[in-house]
Parts: sequence; structure tokens; C-alpha cells
Amino acid sequence: MAGKIKKFLFRVRRSIFGDPPPQVAVLPLYGVIAAGGRFKQAVNLAGFADRIDEAFSTPGLSAVALLINSPGGSPVQSALITKRIRDLAAEKHVPVLAFAEDVAASGGYMLALAGDEIYANESSLIGSIGVVSSGFGFKDAIAKIGVERRLYTAGESKAMLDSFSEEKAEDVARLREMQNEIHEHFKKMVRDRRGKRLKGLRGKIFSGEVFTGHEAVKLGLIDDLGDLRGVMRDRFGDKVKFQLLGEKKGRFGSLLGLKQNSDMQAGMSGGMIDLPYGIISAVEERLIWNKFGL
Repeated sequence: MAGKIKKFLFRVRRSIFGDPPPQVAVLPLYGVIAAGGRFKQAVNLAGFADRIDEAFSTPGLSAVALLINSPGGSPVQSALITKRIRDLAAEKHVPVLAFAEDVAASGGYMLALAGDEIYANESSLIGSIGVVSSGFGFKDAIAKIGVERRLYTAGESKAMLDSFSEEKAEDVARLREMQNEIHEHFKKMVRDRRGKRLKGLRGKIFSGEVFTGHEAVKLGLIDDLGDLRGVMRDRFGDKVKFQLLGEKKGRFGSLLGLKQNSDMQAGMSGGMIDLPYGIISAVEERLIWNKFGL
């Protein structure tokens, strides 16, 4: 209903005052990409679906701009968000331009592929087109402190790569099969979206290596160096207007400057019980960013 009212008012204004300035909806995609509740600032479809829909419902819309600052994360959430944006772009016949800030790597670069064109700063970190899985092995540690591991499963692969058990070659091989399959899907997305704009050797582009914005232009991973304001003013003129889409806040939360999200609710309901988990999540989130020196 709100969208219909906005469109009606837009038509009324247009009939009275003429064509308004071009409108660009700006959608920030900041943070590690993960299912809801895992990190304090996570990017996932559930948390961003309404904002994506709102972006494409902007009256008088000329383009949607994606501001991306993400070291990656879940390939599933990355793909879901990218598909939602591309579906709406096709439905509304609206161009999408992606702008990488500090980093658009791994799943963050997959988000950038939602753009018809991709721009970055010359020092932005771009790429990391690969798949990684990491963990720890505690088998010897628990033996030293006298802890007996008891594990019961139905299904021979149910406890594959269990951190407290001996690593099995067949489990590692199976993990690599899955990683290769996900990697192939990622590479196909890059080829489909970038097409003939890719200029570098495929072995280098798909090696998982990260590139500066300057290098990424040469490889065809991005279209050019540029920032949101400069590119949009060049394209739509100096009168272009930007509508920044952010997270909705409840009335009480807005007064206090607080975000009413699942993380806050979990913390309020769980109290001190959630504190260790919160610390671990914060450390994990920090380590993901630290891979790129950020």
C-alpha cells in the first residue's frame, strides 16, 4: 500500500512540476555474509530482502547502486541476494551498478556480480574467487588432558571431519569434491556475468587470489575505477538524487539509536549465557576481515 501511495504522489508531482531529477536507490551491503544471528553485522537475504524490494520500488527510479564492503562468507546467501537483485532488475528494467569500497572478495565479489557494471577504488581488494574451509583438530589435546571422546552415529559419514577424531583421507577427499563443485558454480557466475569483459588468464582469475582495483580493471573483473557520486553524476547529470536505504528501526529503538534485530533480541533473552558465544562470533568475524588487512 505504501508503495502505491508513493507512486501516486510521484505521478501527481510530475504532472504539476514536470519531470523530477533522476533518482538512484543506494543499497549498502556491508559485512560478513552469513545466515542471520551468527554475526553482529551480517549480510543475508532474510535481513536484506525488504531493502532490496524497496530499492526497486523507488518512484522515478533511474538506477540501483550497490555499495559493497564485504570479505565474503556464505556462498548460498551471496547467491540468493545476487539472484534477488538480478530478478528485480530484469522485472523492472532498471540498471544496477555495483561499487566496491575497501573489499569485495569471495562472496563479496559474488554480490558485485549483481551489477551490470562494477566499479572500485584503485586500492580496493577484489576477487578471491575460490572456496575455503577451515577448522581445528583436538584429538591429541583431549588425550593429553585425559578426556575420552564418545561419538555415536547412524550413517558412516555423519561425523565427517569431526574435530576430535582422527582425520580420514576419504573425508578430506569428499570435502574437496564439494569445494570444487561450489567453486565451479562461482566460476560459472563470473563467466556468465562478466562474459567477454574478462581479459586475464582464467587460471589466475579463478585461483582465489585477491587483486587491487587497478589490477581488477586489467583482468576484466571490474569495469573501471570510480565512486558512486562521480559515476552517477557523469551518467545522469549533476541533479541526480540519491536515496540511501538502511535498516529499519523501531520507534523506541530509534530514539536510543539502537537496531532492533535478532542479535539484540537474542542477547536480551539469553543474558550472560549468550556472552561467550557473542565473544567467539566477534573474534571469528574479526578474523575474516583480518585476512584482507582490514
